[in-house]
Amino acid sequence: MAEKKTNNKAIPVARFPEQTGVSSAGINALIDDFNENKIELHSIKIIRYGKSAYEAYRHPYNAETPHTMYSVSKSFTSIAIGFAIDEGLLTLDTKVIDIFPEYRPARRDEKLEKMTVFHLLTMTAGKEVSFVVDRTKGRWVKDFFDAKWYAAPGDGWKYISENTYMCSAIITRLTGLTMVDYLTPRLFKPLGIERKPFWESDPAGVNAGGWGLFVTTDELARFVLCLSQGGKYAGEQVIPEWYIKEATSNQAGNNGNTGEDISNGYGFFFWRNKLENSYRLDGMFSQFGVVLEDYDAVIITTCSEVDEQKTRDCIFRNVPALFVEKSRSKPKDAPELPELSPLDPAEAKPRSVMEEFIKGRIIHFPKNPVLNATGWPLSMLPLAVVFMSADRAGNIDNLVLSFREDECVMTWDEGGIHNSVVCGMDGKERYGKMRLGGIDFTAVCSAAWISDNVIEIRVRALESICERRIELEFKGNTVILYPSSSPQLKTIADNISWAVADMISVKPIADIGVKAVKQLDKILEAPMIGKMY
Repeated sequence: MAEKKTNNKAIPVARFPEQTGVSSAGINALIDDFNENKIELHSIKIIRYGKSAYEAYRHPYNAETPHTMYSVSKSFTSIAIGFAIDEGLLTLDTKVIDIFPEYRPARRDEKLEKMTVFHLLTMTAGKEVSFVVDRTKGRWVKDFFDAKWYAAPGDGWKYISENTYMCSAIITRLTGLTMVDYLTPRLFKPLGIERKPFWESDPAGVNAGGWGLFVTTDELARFVLCLSQGGKYAGEQVIPEWYIKEATSNQAGNNGNTGEDISNGYGFFFWRNKLENSYRLDGMFSQFGVVLEDYDAVIITTCSEVDEQKTRDCIFRNVPALFVEKSRSKPKDAPELPELSPLDPAEAKPRSVMEEFIKGRIIHFPKNPVLNATGWPLSMLPLAVVFMSADRAGNIDNLVLSFREDECVMTWDEGGIHNSVVCGMDGKERYGKMRLGGIDFTAVCSAAWISDNVIEIRVRALESICERRIELEFKGNTVILYPSSSPQLKTIADNISWAVADMISVKPIADIGVKAVKQLDKILEAPMIGKMY
């Protein structure tokens, strides 16, 4: 299709929040609520009446760097299906097996013959793909069709991310394009997004669909604002209005779920909220795009909070007070807009005499056979970054530290890639680049000696939500690496243990599985013993 012309399509910015009917005091109360609940907000953007009223970033996160979206990616995939329907490539009633006939079994499967695109979009397809399936094997479509049935299509709702992946695979099968390439002329460029967003893919090059999209806060805001305006952006109809109405309405009952905001109805990869006339795009670790129809408002967050309900509660309990009548002049009693306090790098500490002993020497770490057998080798990327990826990197080796004034240079091999980063030792981060798991990241790094023979190194992949922390303890030529992450793996494991209980029907076995998941940090972040040469 012909690409639509694009002009300067930046979201207009209000001179002060009250100009667009947003309360400065309400913004302060909202940010205070986040802080009091210890929620690590990376960015926030509040839009009303089509204008940006407030935008803030927590250092080192910024407006220019894309941020991982996790399941917010699903809503982009939904809109791609909407375009495909509008272009006559398929319908909601198209059978999935008709698009992938090579997976039709010799013995007729009535459930499979019943499954449609509608069932994928509404999480009612009936297939239960394990959330721990090994995605490095490159058989994602086959894994979906081979998965067991938990119900006949349409007879039960269950949140399975592979339903969204299959929608991405459908787009690629029907068009020969990846999701990103298909959406670029239809969505991204009409929104004024000139760069091509990165989207993780399976080994065959099919975008993950249900996760793995990286966009900036502003790019997400443009998309959500377009949705909130019935598919219009900058006066142009970008997304079919009929599809947005269908996609964001309650299409599938999910009221069997526990939790205030995961049981109010589900559309085509969109969630209904407990607030009336409200829906959201929802990603793990509290990536949100909230549409408040009664207020003609949009709230965007990027975050690293594991307990997503806690984040949603902060937003929703502040909504009524957040909005006021428009004002032509800034109220005299309006407080200054709050800033997000920065994330702290490693604190500057005295240097160690060990630097002369270890500088330039190679530290070799043997592969952990247990972690490699399970497909989870230790990476400089925390588990939360790679657990859904086709390439998990891992097996840190040949680590070398070199020192100079106020800086430590760390190089290492991992996943067939050699990386080098500079770590600030003066209480300030240093910025660089690293490539891991097939993804290019901005590395924000710092280091400090926490004792005479232990150095702590912090590496934050800025496009992700996480920071990897390692402590290297030197005992002669023996080096012990103690890995950890922020947010902590134990916190993440505790919050995903419900998925294991939900997946295993036999309670005693499910209980064992839950206990095992809660011990993940002891297994996946076990100390590594290496030798220095």
